Amino acid sequence: MNTNDPQAAYFRQRRQLLKGMAAASLPFGLASCSPAEDSKLLVVGGLPVTCNLTLPVACAAHSLAGVQTNPQGIGFQYSKYSGWPEIKESLMTGRIQAAYMLAPLVMDLTTKQIPLKVVSLGHRSGAVIMVRTDSDYQNFSQLKGKRIAIPSRFAVDFLFLRKMLAQEGMTHTDIEIVEMPPPDMPAALYANAVDAYCTGEPFGAAAQKAGYARPLRMTRDEWRNYICCVLTVREELIQSQPEVVQDLVNHVMSAGAWLDQGMVNREKAVQIAAGRQFFNQDPNIIRFVMENPEDRVTYGDMRMIKDEFNELMELSIAAGTLTKPVAFESYVDETFVNNAKSVAITV
Repeated sequence: MNTNDPQAAYFRQRRQLLKGMAAASLPFGLASCSPAEDSKLLVVGGLPVTCNLTLPVACAAHSLAGVQTNPQGIGFQYSKYSGWPEIKESLMTGRIQAAYMLAPLVMDLTTKQIPLKVVSLGHRSGAVIMVRTDSDYQNFSQLKGKRIAIPSRFAVDFLFLRKMLAQEGMTHTDIEIVEMPPPDMPAALYANAVDAYCTGEPFGAAAQKAGYARPLRMTRDEWRNYICCVLTVREELIQSQPEVVQDLVNHVMSAGAWLDQGMVNREKAVQIAAGRQFFNQDPNIIRFVMENPEDRVTYGDMRMIKDEFNELMELSIAAGTLTKPVAFESYVDETFVNNAKSVAITV
């Protein structure tokens, strides 16, 4: 096999991605974040995407510290999921008490009386709209009538796509939208099954690094305060073990600040996240996200700003994924971010 062939390079990378995602296909694929097997553990769900990168870093740092920082002595355990529907189901039924979730999905679940609260952000930016390198697409007017893949109509990626269309005086009715699992998007673009796709990383970087795709738009350039993945917990956990929730928020926020301190830390995060106990992905693809450019995804600003959540809510109503306004206070608990204390991230 010609190792310089971009098609061969793509399929090598896709095998790595799908290998990791296959390991995530069961909703209880757990990776211990505590060195003591008999420790009490809080299971925290997440996807193997760089928007969730603060979770493996926080989890690893908490484990390596060798001490528990909440009175109950509870550690954290990472549970890798294959998609948002699986995490949603596990949170709804109480199989897990905490997870990274899509912000609009939390809003929707709140309207259905599911007892959840957002307690922290997980990141900012990190979504891309990809087209083939050999295409002449430079603006969205050229995509009229074309087929564009999104992960879900609840995904904030879809709201990003709608915002970019609106800038060109277009709507979603001017394109053909298809929902598709993000791991399948690079292959679909390569095979010309779609003309573009909009998703979170590393599924844009996988195709870009292989050489056959380029970003048409990135949230880092177009929507700097973009958020999608938020740390969400069940209300009974807040009521019964607020110290554990605070400990988790402290570590997630500290992991975010640590990640944005520079590439030395980001390289450490790449090695952590790529491991089998976390994302189980090719570290070169995660590294590409971290470096091209460095602010492709950012993690240091974890403020939960009401106006930003309200913007997501209004965009979701316009998109039809929410049917009515949802009060910020009904699904957000700012207590833990407001009381957060920095902890050492030593990994």
